[in-house]
Amino acid sequence: MSTVTAAEALVAQLESYGVEYVFGTCGHTNIALLDAIGPSSIEFVIARHEQAAAHAADGYARATGRPGVLLTHVGPGMMNAVTGVATAALDSVPLVVITGDIPSYYYGRHPHQEVNLHADADQTAIYRPFCKRTWEVQRAQDLPRVTERAFFTATSGRPGSVLINVPMDLFNRPVAPYADDHPLPGHLGRPGLDAATADRIAETLLQAERPLIYFGGGLRGAGARAALLDLAEYLDIPLAHSLMGKGTLSDRHPLLLGMPGFWGLDTTHEHTKGADVVLALATRFAETDASSWDSTYTWNFPPSKLMQIDIDPAEIGRNYPVHIGAVADVELSLQRIGTAVRARQTTAVTRPGLREGIAAARGAVFAAARDAGRSDNFPLRPQRILTDLREALPDNAVLVTDVGWNKNGVAQCYELPEQGRFITPGGASTMGFGPAAAVGVQIAQPDRVVVALIGDGGMSAQLPAVPMAVEQGAPVIFVVMNNRAHGTIADLQASSFGRSYGCEFTDAEGQSYSPDFAQYGQACGADGYTIASPGELRKALESALTRRRPAVLDVPMVNEPVPTPGHWNIKDIYAGRFPADTI
Repeated sequence: MSTVTAAEALVAQLESYGVEYVFGTCGHTNIALLDAIGPSSIEFVIARHEQAAAHAADGYARATGRPGVLLTHVGPGMMNAVTGVATAALDSVPLVVITGDIPSYYYGRHPHQEVNLHADADQTAIYRPFCKRTWEVQRAQDLPRVTERAFFTATSGRPGSVLINVPMDLFNRPVAPYADDHPLPGHLGRPGLDAATADRIAETLLQAERPLIYFGGGLRGAGARAALLDLAEYLDIPLAHSLMGKGTLSDRHPLLLGMPGFWGLDTTHEHTKGADVVLALATRFAETDASSWDSTYTWNFPPSKLMQIDIDPAEIGRNYPVHIGAVADVELSLQRIGTAVRARQTTAVTRPGLREGIAAARGAVFAAARDAGRSDNFPLRPQRILTDLREALPDNAVLVTDVGWNKNGVAQCYELPEQGRFITPGGASTMGFGPAAAVGVQIAQPDRVVVALIGDGGMSAQLPAVPMAVEQGAPVIFVVMNNRAHGTIADLQASSFGRSYGCEFTDAEGQSYSPDFAQYGQACGADGYTIASPGELRKALESALTRRRPAVLDVPMVNEPVPTPGHWNIKDIYAGRFPADTI
């Protein structure tokens, strides 16, 4: 029987799984696989740095719903990717990482670049805290089975990151050609909600006087959104979303309160604290969304009754006691709850004044942002940058943010159109996510406008994203909100300690400093725009939209804190205040 290398068989298997792109960097342990990718239908996206590659693969996965594939090198290569892979893992994004390792027959001898101080050939241990599963391939014949398991594990249940660790010599071992003998499941069923639990949830919602539905980033797909709206509108129940849930529903929906927690509004917290029943869907009640779980501010369990549905059993009751818990797919659950509700309640419920009150509160937030966005102050106020973006971008544009104003401000006061998309690093809140993730999104959706809305700190952290965009012909618009600082942390330190040492960028003479990001973009082959007056940003955006080329917009911005009407315990810590039960 004719043979091929294990690398060639692996590429054929990846092609059969529909893999279009592999993101990564080269190294002596993975070039056999790269060579096999070369003549295939798969395109390798060179990222220049493994963290950039991981974020780009993550962005591709978020845009397509299919697993991103990342290729790394032994030791420093896979370690460079840790931050990006963990970011995907914590946001439940399917990512398959393939990494080369030292030759299998050199274990324990500390060959070149092996991570080996206290254990032999154990680089997979670096990924175990956040990956759903890591595999160390021992034989070339095992690679097809492990690869099938990896793709299945990354995409089933709660999606996440997985690692396939392959000693470099195995890529070159002779094996039989791949013959579709390890296919992915043709159809994968989802766990539904049993009838008895659906009936209990329906009955509890109908009996509630002040019900509320709270949903997170795990509520994905048109079917889930339709089922959510059907239930909420039929029972006239207000809706709140986590940071990761932003964009699931239109910001203009009359029942949508917005985001609770540290960046949440007082009016939203009146509903979250005052609810007698809360139906929580695909959310983990993260600290900032829950005001550090302090019942004074956001959630109040008990006396509020919590009904929690999540695909991951570990999240049920993690942070709050549950009245009813269910491990199930949220779309199927909502459909079944909706059916149970209609069997008991034959006419739609109306709660007088509810929608009007929500509209007034939300309208005030957006109006205040628009008013601030009319400012001609220079450097620009952040609200002005968001206003110019909102007015210049098409309704279906994708905003990929980093951390700081570009994440928190957008989530709080940017009125995202119904066709728009908001992609942000939630679980890890990773600075440097935005630039490279936007390239991955643009590769996945070449016809959509993709904007990387990032701070100068985030742009500095991922400069390789710009040449990657140029090489891929990906017309990402990098909008750098440049306040010459790690602005959010500078504000936090100044408000807590009276100064912002170590958070602002200065030159050797102590003067405020910033690289010229527009010139950097031009040096990489992108378009570059230095914004020097208030009216230039809108013109630069319109030019970039017309030219459809990678573009870097360097936008001077005043360091203005995002309003934080909620609570986050870190401020108490800095003030020397601690919960009584910790002293």
